[in-house]
Amino acid sequence: MGFLVWLNVILASILLFFGLNWLFYYYMGKKSATIITEEEFKEGMRRAQVIDVREKNEFDAGHILGARNIPYTTFAQSVGGIRKDLPIYLYDNTKTLSVRAANKLRKQGYTNIYILKTGYSDWSGKTKQKKVF
Repeated sequence: MGFLVWLNVILASILLFFGLNWLFYYYMGKKSATIITEEEFKEGMRRAQVIDVREKNEFDAGHILGARNIPYTTFAQSVGGIRKDLPIYLYDNTKTLSVRAANKLRKQGYTNIYILKTGYSDWSGKTKQKKVF
């Protein structure tokens, strides 16, 4: 009996952790940026800075046409190259890194920050892939 009780406590703790983690990223995403649909992203991306926060190898494998790569791992050192007077459109595969990047930008005084709701994995628009020979 004692083993089952401990197993239930461990499983409940794991579920609670994931629930709180999701809630944290949801709150930070709402606080730091506006989550937009793919259609909204496509409509506004020509007038915005489109930034892919995935790692370089993922970016090279395929990215939204017109995006530039600023990997989240080097994001803090690269924020200075992002203009404050233009909207910023962020994306990655799942929104997790985009939310973190948006939070860093908000803390630096950036305001017009938008995140692609579905992430790159569900993107149906134009893409570019690095040619491998």
